[in-house]
Formats: sequence, C-alpha cells, structure tokens
Amino acid sequence: MSIELRMLAWSIVLGLVQVLLPTLLAMGKYGLGWAAGPRDAAMPGLPTAVARLDRARANFLETFPFFAAVVLATIALQRHDATTALGAQLYVWARLVYVPVYVAGIPYLRTLVWAASVVGIVMLLAPLF
Repeated sequence: MSIELRMLAWSIVLGLVQVLLPTLLAMGKYGLGWAAGPRDAAMPGLPTAVARLDRARANFLETFPFFAAVVLATIALQRHDATTALGAQLYVWARLVYVPVYVAGIPYLRTLVWAASVVGIVMLLAPLF
C-alpha cells in the first residue's frame, strides 16, 4: 500500500475520532437522552473545549474531501512520488496537530498548522497538472 493511501486511511481514523469525541463529551454533560434524541430544543452552549473540538471537526470535514480526492487521483493516475508522499504525510500530521492547538485556543499557530495541511494538499495536487 502506498504512503498516500496509508495516510488516507489514518486521516479517516482521525476524522472518526473528531466526529465521536465532541459528541461523547457533550453526551457526558447533557446525557444519553440528549444524544439519542432529535435535539430540537435549544440547549445551553457547550463547554469551550467541546465547542472547539466540534469546530475543529467541522474544519477537518471542509478539507478532507479535497485530500481524499487528490490522493485517489494521484494513485489512479499513477502520479504518486516522493512529493505526494510528503504532501500526504504533511496533511495528516498537520490535521493531527491542529486539534490540540485549536482546543488550546492558540490563534496564529492554529492558522499556521491549518496552512501546512493545505500545503500538503497542494503538494498532492501539483503532479496532476
């Protein structure tokens, strides 16, 4: 299995963790009834860390489709090389670092780490042209 596909698999694991973690933490605060119900009623705000985890998840979901598409395209077109391998690793590691940086509320570092993940996507995209 190529490094790019391995990084895609790990990014899926990271995405699943990012989907589950804020939900489990919110469920701990609001209970199983809240988690299992339709959540129609307005509820009090989430604790800051949980809200940040949820926003980090939303941000991941904004970039992940681009990452997945470009990984699959580089593999399908056999355009993967050392640069695409590095780009895939950069994306995954940056997204992993992004979560605690976002939860800690470090604004400029958060943006820098996000930018590194986008650079990873661009590194994967470049050989397709």
